[in-house]
This record gives sequence, C-alpha cells and structure tokens, in this order.
Amino acid sequence: MTKISYKILAVLMSFVVLFSTTSFAITKHFCGETLVDTSIFSKASTCGMESQKDTSVTISGCSIVKKDCCTDVQILIDGQDELQLQVDKITFEQQVFITSFVHTYINLFEGLDNNVSSYEEYKPPLVVRQIFKIDETYLI
Repeated sequence: MTKISYKILAVLMSFVVLFSTTSFAITKHFCGETLVDTSIFSKASTCGMESQKDTSVTISGCSIVKKDCCTDVQILIDGQDELQLQVDKITFEQQVFITSFVHTYINLFEGLDNNVSSYEEYKPPLVVRQIFKIDETYLI
C-alpha cells in the first residue's frame, strides 16, 4: 500500500512542478460589455463586428467618429524560471539543521545488525502424540 501511495505522490508532485513552470496566456474577447469568448493557449474567436474600423463621417462641417465596440484582453501568467536552490546562500541555522538531520539519520540504523534474536537457539519440542487426531469427531 505504501508503494502505491509513494507513486501517486510522485505523480502529483511532478504535475505541480509542471504546472508551476508552464507559462500561458488567457485571451478574452469582449463585444461591448459582453464576454464573447475565452481561450487558453490560442487567440479567442471574435464576434465578427471588429472588422468595422474606426470610421469618421463629416456632415456639414461636423465630424462624427464611430468607434469599434470590440476589445481584446490578454492575461499573461508567467511560470517559475528557477527551480534550483542556491547552496551558497544557506544561513548558519540551516547548515546546523542539515548537519544534525544527516547525523541523526545515519545513526538511526547503526545498531540493527548487532541485534541478537532469542529464538535462534530455541528448538521446538518433539511431537509425542498428534493432538489434532485425538480431538477429531466424525458425523456419520
């Protein structure tokens, strides 16, 4: 069971690293105040009204400017660039923690080979009678 949980945790952590380092863009197309389309990794589809460019009409000395009602919004999400820790910037407290952790981990398994089992010299008793045959009952 623990091997499966370690594998699942390793896959989840690899996805965390993958998604934290990936950069992507979210594009949105608005027609007036209405959101028409949202897209990730590609350009959002348009509503077809953006083809009308800003036009100005001059009537008897007055100019009327017709503006485009469509807008595109792009949100950029940058991923993390650096994944390695810089070892030269470790503080003294971190150095003390690392050395004490390594020292205790190495000494954790130090005396396991020297343990003596008390059952190695034990010999099982001889079987005088087969007790399971004495206690058997048969239904006829």
